[in-house]
Amino acid sequence: MKPIPSVLLALLMLSACMRTGMFEKNVSFREHHWPIAEKPLIRFDIQDTSASYRLYFVFRHTDAYRYNNIWIKVTSTTPGDSIPQTQTFDLPLATQNKWNGTAMDDIIEQRILLSQRALRVRKPGTYTFTIEHLMREDPLEEVLNAGIRLEKTTMP
Repeated sequence: MKPIPSVLLALLMLSACMRTGMFEKNVSFREHHWPIAEKPLIRFDIQDTSASYRLYFVFRHTDAYRYNNIWIKVTSTTPGDSIPQTQTFDLPLATQNKWNGTAMDDIIEQRILLSQRALRVRKPGTYTFTIEHLMREDPLEEVLNAGIRLEKTTMP
């Protein structure tokens, strides 16, 4: 066995200590049912105002989920703003009878990019997101959890 060069070892140790620049929070639903009245509230404390972020919707469901899409409304509030921003999305979950995302047994996890444009963080503080489903089924069955993921990006 060859010894690991000290430069490579130092780089490995340094990369293990670096922060990923990622925030993710998910809300679980009892008995795998997402009632229309339940609107998960997600908060992130973000201090780095020089960063841009990609915004994702995280959705875990079982293989028995009955639809190939999900309609959601995401409301966001930035620190110091009293007027929330709201967007509605029709998100595809499957193509040609195959789930998008990652499957483990009968559980499928989807991370869906909500905007091609990176979000700029202009003020440090608490950023709030509320997610609600706009599907006709109430409660929406076979849903394990839903959430928001922010990933730091170097792209504008």
